[in-house]
Amino acid sequence: MNKLLLTTLSVILLLSISCNEKLPLDKDLTKKSYNLINQDGDEVVFPEIIIGHITVMGFIYTNCPDICPMTTHNIYLTEKQLKEEGIENVKFVALSFDPDRDSPEVLKKFAAIRDLDFKSWTLLTGEITTVNELLKRFDVKAIKTDESIDEDSNLEYSMMHTDRISLIDKNGRLRKNYKGSTLKIEEIVKDIKTLEDLR
Repeated sequence: MNKLLLTTLSVILLLSISCNEKLPLDKDLTKKSYNLINQDGDEVVFPEIIIGHITVMGFIYTNCPDICPMTTHNIYLTEKQLKEEGIENVKFVALSFDPDRDSPEVLKKFAAIRDLDFKSWTLLTGEITTVNELLKRFDVKAIKTDESIDEDSNLEYSMMHTDRISLIDKNGRLRKNYKGSTLKIEEIVKDIKTLEDLR
């Protein structure tokens, strides 16, 4: 009888844990702060700027010919779908891993072309050492290809990088990663709703 009771209690406990942890807790991002610069040239501190909001974060560089535009567009589509469903307390962040070329002005132009709303969007750049430290926290890799000089004496290179969008909860905890260029909008919207339910 005691064995049956113990088994029953164990099952109840496991079900309780699985119900309360609908998304796996991956990493607490609040252990360290990072001084960055937004698209307006203002100094900001990450993750302080996202605490209190569910956040969808992408990793990009503006000279990217394919993956980064698709990633940014998928985040834009996520925002659009959330608004249609009446969910608006979500922040959208894009961190450039090419701060040598992605100045605040360049990021602002990149956002304007894509009609990104700065009421909900923040684009970030900063000192390369700080950016690289933050990339490590997300396990995102970004490696320069061979460099060359164009006819106007500008430095040219591409970057091989992780194709990534991350979902962060209101407490600054990384909860799930997605492939940015092929993001399933319905999946991330469902996951955001899950985090809303857990609040």
